[in-house]
Amino acid sequence: MSVYVVGHKNPDTDSVTAAIAYAELMKAKGEDYIACMQGELTPESALVLDRFSAATPEIMTDASGKQVALVDHSDIAQAPDNLADGEVMAIVDHHKIGDVTTNNPILFCNMPVGCTGTVLKTLFELNGVAITAQVAGLMTAAILSDTVNFKSPTCTDADKAAVADLAKIAGIADTDALFMDMLAAKSSIDGVPAKDLLNRDYKDFDMKGKKVGVGQLELASLDQAAAHRDGLYKAMQEQKAEGRHSILLMLTDVVKEGTDLMVISDEPELIEKAFDAKLDGNCMWIDGMMSRKKQTVPNLQNAFGC
Repeated sequence: MSVYVVGHKNPDTDSVTAAIAYAELMKAKGEDYIACMQGELTPESALVLDRFSAATPEIMTDASGKQVALVDHSDIAQAPDNLADGEVMAIVDHHKIGDVTTNNPILFCNMPVGCTGTVLKTLFELNGVAITAQVAGLMTAAILSDTVNFKSPTCTDADKAAVADLAKIAGIADTDALFMDMLAAKSSIDGVPAKDLLNRDYKDFDMKGKKVGVGQLELASLDQAAAHRDGLYKAMQEQKAEGRHSILLMLTDVVKEGTDLMVISDEPELIEKAFDAKLDGNCMWIDGMMSRKKQTVPNLQNAFGC
């Protein structure tokens, strides 16, 4: 029986490439694993797959009757639909441990690093499986993306060491140039519907029974978003009306290394408390904020008493 390897909803470069890499690892061990994703490729992910001549994973959003391996997440809210009607065979992640449970022991590998690609490099080494140039390129790109070219507070020495090794295998001479190409694709927002921009890199979280959504757009400059703010605000309002307590959208300026945080909330004062900042209209600038995982979500959890 095939095992479907899948990343989280609203797939990003790490979740897509992690599915490919883990499937390749297991195939090398003689197992039937299939790389999947839960949505369309982002512009950045499409560029990365094209750059390293990798096939686009098939879309799989329903786990009913399937054996699945989860990568880059362990939360039911981020997993394929009807996960309880399938069987989780493995989890490989770098986030906080979520609420997925299993009836049987499984491989569960979670490390406090900046990217699932770094975790996967360790698994390849532990299993004595050589990493191909193609997979090494995908993993390099994922680590650069998730760590924002090592600027994110999630970045560790292990991520930097992994890129150094993987880039050699992949034949990447200039990782900075690769990152800038990826950033150009990621920050390209003109002509894209506001709802698609909001959901390009978006996750819902349970904050003591209250659903809170957090999206992020990484930009070369905040000026890129100027003409889109009204549309983004409307899209946030519409999405919040679906039963959410709050929606936050991080407009992250990669060059200035900070985030203009757009906020719609039933309790805006709670969001201000979370970040020790005051809203100016529906926005607040937070210097140094680069990471949803390490800086945004933990602050929200503390404020909500999670």
